[in-house]
Amino acid sequence: MSYKAVSRLRGHCLCGDCMFELAGAPNWVGHCHCESCRRATASPFTTWLGQENGRWRFLGQDPVVHTSSPGNRRGFCGTCGSPLFYESDRFPNEVHFYVALLDTPEVLSPGVHYHSAEMLPWIHMDDGLPRR
Repeated sequence: MSYKAVSRLRGHCLCGDCMFELAGAPNWVGHCHCESCRRATASPFTTWLGQENGRWRFLGQDPVVHTSSPGNRRGFCGTCGSPLFYESDRFPNEVHFYVALLDTPEVLSPGVHYHSAEMLPWIHMDDGLPRR
């Protein structure tokens, strides 16, 4: 899927204290079904976008960062607790942001399912997207 038409996106947490801005198109957009993402969001899966470092910035309050496992960090709002991002040593030039936090999430469409082997058995998605 091509996202070249996207020039700037903004998003924020539930209370609005933590905001972010993304410049240019994301590298990718996809659903993640892994257990750690499910637990971090209290949802059956989440939808991410990968944004290259240098093409995003935080606005407002800086997020609180938690090391969720060695080499993996998750950011959240210190006021309302909304999860904001994921970064990993495995992806040194990219941060992953939650698509649902965008002011206009409808402008992006997922192109893949990640960790589909961990998909909950009661999730039935017949969207034709590749599963990894």
